[in-house]
Amino acid sequence: MKEKLKKRIFQIIEFNNDKDCLDRICNGVIVTLIFLNLIVLCLETVDSIGAKYQILFERFDCFSLGIFTIEYILGIWSCTVDKRFRHPIGGRVRYMLTPLALLDFIAIAPSYLPILFPELRAFRSIRLLRLLRILKLTRYSDALRSMLKVFVAKSEEIIIAFFMLFILLFIASSLIYFAEHEVQAEAFPDIPSSMWWGVTTLTTVGYGDVYPVTPLGKLVGALVAILGIGIFALPAGILASGFSEEIRAKQTRRRPKLVVVCPHCGKPLNEFPAHRSKQ
Repeated sequence: MKEKLKKRIFQIIEFNNDKDCLDRICNGVIVTLIFLNLIVLCLETVDSIGAKYQILFERFDCFSLGIFTIEYILGIWSCTVDKRFRHPIGGRVRYMLTPLALLDFIAIAPSYLPILFPELRAFRSIRLLRLLRILKLTRYSDALRSMLKVFVAKSEEIIIAFFMLFILLFIASSLIYFAEHEVQAEAFPDIPSSMWWGVTTLTTVGYGDVYPVTPLGKLVGALVAILGIGIFALPAGILASGFSEEIRAKQTRRRPKLVVVCPHCGKPLNEFPAHRSKQ
């Protein structure tokens, strides 16, 4: 009985089965709570509403936090029904380190800071940490789960691309500092401050608050702007490639499979995706 209950809970938490009524209800409740939390967070910033309904908002926040915490604990408790997390301790730790479980933890952990440290309640910025609850949508959205898979699969390439971007940013900030510091000491006082110009130029935003005036500085700015277009295209290309691979993999998984059966013993000989006839 206990194992059946654990298996059922794990299926509801980890797998989105649209044909299962209870699964749809549970997922609908969690998703609704997430969106209501975001609405409450917005309403709290309106002084007249936030002051009038402060107690109601705080109670709703505690209720939501309790539901999210119970869901997280149930996931850890029931994960041992999966063969990947079979060990009662090591398996649960392994489950807690999975991407979706980590997102669940990040979504609820900051909300306990004001409870553990009441003095933090005075800081309005602590409330913004509740925005992290939107990360829980990843578990209930196929599109967001696909996005997470792509980021995990392409993490090495993305890190390399951003490392190259940081190197270019450092070089650009250093060059513009040496080219403009003597003429615009206030605009380019040091290399770290010059990185603001480097970021706005590499991203081709160009706010115009800081810009080069010397011929050498303008040359550096032009080169950085041109290189920035190519550098920022790298992560976009990597992610586009990852999404394309994920879509193809999904299509392959959804295809029905034909099983070749031995005419003598009846055992399957091979499995391969069934392709529709071109006729």
